[in-house]
Amino acid sequence: MLILLILYWVAVIVLFLVGIITLIAANNPETKKRGIRLTIASVIMLVIGAGVCGIILSTLNLGGMH
Repeated sequence: MLILLILYWVAVIVLFLVGIITLIAANNPETKKRGIRLTIASVIMLVIGAGVCGIILSTLNLGGMH
């Protein structure tokens, strides 16, 4: 489970960086659109991943007040 979590976050980071680099280095509008799509996809993955991490962490019993 931990390996999948790490791979997911690595994929999010790579997509974000590739999207930003493509967006900055693009000369034509079609390449800029591809960079924007990659950046938007990585931000969506970031939001979903953070939500899932929050749910997983909230369901863990870490010896709290329960």
